[in-house]
Amino acid sequence: MRKLAWTSAVLSMLLATMLLSAAQPERKRSEAQIKASELARLNERLERTQRQVRKDAADEDRLAKALRDAERALSRVNGDLKALAAQRAERAQARADLSAERAQRQRELDATEADLASQVRAAYFMGRSEPLKLLLNQRNPAEFGRNLTYYGYLGRLRAGQVAIIRNNIARIDELDASIDAEDSRLADLIENQKKRLNEREDAVRQRGQVLASMREQARDRVAELRRLRSQRQQLEDLVEKLKREAQATPFDPDSPFAQRRNKLSWPVTGRIVTQYGARLGPDLAADYIDMDAARGQDVRAVHEGKVLFADYQKGRGNLIIVDHGNGYWSVYGHVDELFKSKGATVAAGERIATVGDTGGRPRPGLYFQLLRNSKPLDPRPWFKTSTPPSG
Repeated sequence: MRKLAWTSAVLSMLLATMLLSAAQPERKRSEAQIKASELARLNERLERTQRQVRKDAADEDRLAKALRDAERALSRVNGDLKALAAQRAERAQARADLSAERAQRQRELDATEADLASQVRAAYFMGRSEPLKLLLNQRNPAEFGRNLTYYGYLGRLRAGQVAIIRNNIARIDELDASIDAEDSRLADLIENQKKRLNEREDAVRQRGQVLASMREQARDRVAELRRLRSQRQQLEDLVEKLKREAQATPFDPDSPFAQRRNKLSWPVTGRIVTQYGARLGPDLAADYIDMDAARGQDVRAVHEGKVLFADYQKGRGNLIIVDHGNGYWSVYGHVDELFKSKGATVAAGERIATVGDTGGRPRPGLYFQLLRNSKPLDPRPWFKTSTPPSG
């Protein structure tokens, strides 16, 4: 009986082992399916993320191009507006000069007319027989002839002067009317330019806001650092290209840049918001100085040199690079109007641009960088003061 029970127990164990062995592959297959499903979901999420990243990049590029076009148009409108204002000032001065001349002519006319009025009154009192009275009052006929001749000559002279002055006044009136019409036309043009300027500024602000909003929504700190690295790489690529061009036609300064240490003047007045060497991320430091400055303020070259680049650069907006010789370059970014073009020579302190916010900068300011053989230098030791003068 015990032997039968033992046999049953063994058979039960063998049966359980067989059932367990049969279940193992099924469990493994189930786990594999779960992992495959999870992997598929992860791949799908990754693909969606990559598509969104590509879409965000495409949208940002599209908006950045639209922003560049709007800012270029804004710079042109600003330049046109200044030119029109200068023309209007010249017209105003011309009109003032003509008004002064007209006043002088009027004074001459009044004096001449007063003399003629005196003569007319004298003639009135003498009556219509004035020549006869002259004859009766004269004892010498020859003297009477001379007086009569002088009298006629004086009358004709004054009448001729009055005619000339009246002609001058008529001419001045015509010029005055012409200047009024020109001034009115210029005033209309300036008003239209102001409207265009407001429209362009609105467009720039809207595009800038959209661009800033997209950056806030689509990018975290890592993405922002990636953007900064991309901008730096683009600028470095540009510098390397310009370096090859500069080597073909090197600039020879009258005063070597290396001797200007602690002697340079800042390109603008303002406030430093990003110091050279400031940490932008775990492995990224600022190799430039960023300053807040008043919009439209003149940007001046820190030393004599030749312009290597003066155009729009993504991320830095309107950008100008000046070669100071012996491998020293200065870089000015986010400017508005560019007053110098590629190949132009500039003197130390000469106006080369105006402060702006091109390239998507949130407020007006200047990006400034100093290079030596295409490698960034700390600009601060090169200036006479550690910080720019306040605006």
